[in-house]
Amino acid sequence: MFFYEFLLDPFLSFEFMRRSLIACLALSLGCGPVGTLLVLRRMSLIGDALSHAVLPGAAIGFMIAGLSLVSMSIGGFIAGILVALLSGFISRLTQQREDASFAAFYLISLAIGVLIISMYGSNVDIMHVLFGTILAIDNESLFLVVSITTLTLLTFAIVGRGLVVESFDPGFLKVVNGPGAILHLIFLTLVVLNLVAGFQALGTLMAVGLMMLPAVAARFWVQNLLKLSILSIFFAFISGYSGLLISFHSNLPSGPTIILVAGFIYLFSVFFGFKDSLITKIISRPHLEN
Repeated sequence: MFFYEFLLDPFLSFEFMRRSLIACLALSLGCGPVGTLLVLRRMSLIGDALSHAVLPGAAIGFMIAGLSLVSMSIGGFIAGILVALLSGFISRLTQQREDASFAAFYLISLAIGVLIISMYGSNVDIMHVLFGTILAIDNESLFLVVSITTLTLLTFAIVGRGLVVESFDPGFLKVVNGPGAILHLIFLTLVVLNLVAGFQALGTLMAVGLMMLPAVAARFWVQNLLKLSILSIFFAFISGYSGLLISFHSNLPSGPTIILVAGFIYLFSVFFGFKDSLITKIISRPHLEN
């Protein structure tokens, strides 16, 4: 009885919980592989910067059409891609590293976005955009999230090998005149698209959480790329499922709860994972001393 009432009944009894759970599954399927490559590329903070870069575009969409899914998503996508292109452009024309360019544009974007929403909206609107409302996700939003996930998985199926090669050895693609720049742009586009999908549910401030925390946690358990992606997807979905349940039964905001569960999984992995965790360091230390 407890198993049914606590773990299943919320999703069987309420349609909004079922939609939220499907959204979490879709986000997990898209964000898992993308987050894994971000970690392997050592671009984790760039993912965070891009999550904030979508804010001014979403804010302009909000200014034009209010809390319109289509306008805010299009605006967020354009803003994210624009920041990615400008950051890469500046890093190639100057001595500044790409991550520094992303950081600069992230701060500018965040300030512009909050300013626009403050001028043309209310505190409730700011909270909605910054922190999301996954429990209020409607069929239109769910369709967008599922569509972006489908596009992401199809892209990985078509050019996934090239994306992996470009992640590990971009110099090789230069030597063989491969499409390294195009693959890099495709990857950044996938990052922005999945952040736009996540922003519908978790807000711009936490959309990157479901992309990065499961991916960095998975590194403490497995090393194989395919296993990393699958485990990242699993951790992301477990975070979404558990976060929804905890928020429902405890009357807590769902978005932050989901990210906190993902954070707990990460901390647990840091201490008890099979690969390079603290517990493995402690166990292996006596052997090294002997």
